[in-house]
Amino acid sequence: MKARRAATAALLALAAALALALLAGCGSGTSTVIFKDKTEESTTAAPGPGAEGAAGEEAEAGSEVPPPVPSELAIETGSPGFDATEIYREVSPGVVTIRSVFAGSAGGAEGSGFVLDAGGEIVTNAHVVTEESSEGRTPAKEVFVEFSNRNVLEAQIVGFDPFADVALLKVEPEGFPLHALELGDDSELEVGEPVAAIGSPFGEQRSLSVGVVSATDRAVKSLTQFMIEGAIQTDASINPGNSGGPLLEGQGKVVGINQQIETNSGANDGVGFAVPTTAIERSVAQLRENGVAEYAYIGVSSQPLYPQLAQKLGIDSEFGALIARVVPGGPAAEAGLRGADGTIQFQAAEYETGGDVIVEVEGHQVVQPDALIRAVGSKKSGEKLELTILRDNKRKTIEVTLGKRPDRVEPE
Repeated sequence: MKARRAATAALLALAAALALALLAGCGSGTSTVIFKDKTEESTTAAPGPGAEGAAGEEAEAGSEVPPPVPSELAIETGSPGFDATEIYREVSPGVVTIRSVFAGSAGGAEGSGFVLDAGGEIVTNAHVVTEESSEGRTPAKEVFVEFSNRNVLEAQIVGFDPFADVALLKVEPEGFPLHALELGDDSELEVGEPVAAIGSPFGEQRSLSVGVVSATDRAVKSLTQFMIEGAIQTDASINPGNSGGPLLEGQGKVVGINQQIETNSGANDGVGFAVPTTAIERSVAQLRENGVAEYAYIGVSSQPLYPQLAQKLGIDSEFGALIARVVPGGPAAEAGLRGADGTIQFQAAEYETGGDVIVEVEGHQVVQPDALIRAVGSKKSGEKLELTILRDNKRKTIEVTLGKRPDRVEPE
């Protein structure tokens, strides 16, 4: 399974048109996101205003330029407390290989996972144990889990969450103990912090790769039209078969599930992504209790407002979320929010204009691009969300009763 990661800064993970936007790339070319063993290509555009130029200044004539430090030394020299050997020794017994068998001609899939508790719960990606069909997403006919001691057990799919790409499995240990891994706190990760990935790339079981956190708070493609927010970007090598395996911090705690890569070559190009533990914990709690995961839904898509764009549009705020589309019949539409009725080209990008501008959510200013998504994500279906909007440059408070996120949103 594979998909394309959105490059827009859309604040609502819902509309197919915006959520399926092209992956951002440096320069024009073909970019690919790989989940499992399939690929999907998209052409990416050159960077817009603000993109960084050439790296570094030219050396003065006659000066001696020191040779570059090999990247292999970065973790060792920059992170004296990071011991990849010890992490592997402590953690690898809890990493498993997962093989799924699908009905009909769908074939099978192989991925990774890890033991969540000694009672037999296993966590992996949903795309490792499910397959998309004309009738929706269906679970594998059979799932087998191989442990580090070479024991292989059949697993039950407790439930799967396509929105977070998380699945919860259950096995019954037959006379041998399971090595459970501990979940860490992804919110404490910093860019440049060393991490390790363990999994079964190309079937090579319990392989270790190391790298750093390249970025946090990324939005990546899920198995739906909605995005996974807060994803961790890393340059640790992640390849097909790594899906579902743990991304680990320096103490050996799980901070994410390795989920997908962005690539121009079909192999790892140093841009991988992991579902964060905050999403894993929320998903697993619901799957354990109900077998399904539900999310709140507001029914808008939006674009971030910044000072120069605000000046161009004559909007009395330097921050906010420009509402591009309001889904007919959705919670936002029922509350009276208005979408765009025009478009402009500005600073090498297109913006939809004329709609309401959300400037505050629950009394907090909408400065960060994902502020609205995070606010909706913190709520449950049926709960209310208070928005402060600008309409014709006049402030207005609107209360939206959130709905249940649908499996898909039909385009207009």
